[in-house]
Amino acid sequence: MVNSDEPQEVEGYPMRTWSIEVYLIDETGNDVEANIFEKATYKLHPTFGKRATQTFRDPPFRIQEKGWGEFDLSVILTAINKGGEHTIEHDLNFTNERYEAKHTLTFRNPKGELLERLRETGPTGDENGARNKASESTKKRSRKGGNVDMEKLADGLQRLSEDDLLHVVQLVHDNKSPETYTKNDVESKLLPARGHTQHFRERTVHHCKRNFDLNQLTCHVLDGEFHVDLYTLPDNLVKMLWDFTTQKTEI
Repeated sequence: MVNSDEPQEVEGYPMRTWSIEVYLIDETGNDVEANIFEKATYKLHPTFGKRATQTFRDPPFRIQEKGWGEFDLSVILTAINKGGEHTIEHDLNFTNERYEAKHTLTFRNPKGELLERLRETGPTGDENGARNKASESTKKRSRKGGNVDMEKLADGLQRLSEDDLLHVVQLVHDNKSPETYTKNDVESKLLPARGHTQHFRERTVHHCKRNFDLNQLTCHVLDGEFHVDLYTLPDNLVKMLWDFTTQKTEI
């Protein structure tokens, strides 16, 4: 909002009052109270001086300030139940009188009240990716009856080189089925169009590790992680991964 009655600190740039609030979005697209966070800390431009860092502890964690300039700011959201800190970057601009910015946050193994509140906004990992123990053991037994030992495949994948791991990620991306559970925080950087992966090979994939509780393989990359549930891969992709891995390492 333009403060027309206030003198301009910089000629041509009127003083404005602006505010930011934080909400969650449920599975139907509606705003709901961001009660999964215990506080929000805003990191403003250094020219705000003592007000450059401000913390709010009640949803919607509203901050209201005034100034004439546009800038990038950080919002550090601290989750309840030791759910960690989640930082989002916000572009404060005056192009529109009102606008929204959507961000995706990932909570790793949320528990207790945090998990319950997440469920209020829509499916969580246990309903939308991870499987219950009964179906998990059934799938594991069915895979052991085939030509591929999933336990050995998982161990072998962890021993591949950085270049080979990048190829594995690309194979999964190109050949997964609708039932395949993957989560990719860096898809735009890690998986460009085919034939353009060389640029990323020397510095992208760091290592992979296995999550035995969820039967997932997690690859740590430059700006995020790639997760894949091996037991949700189609048979043809499992065979491709087996053939590739056995060519590269002894399993």
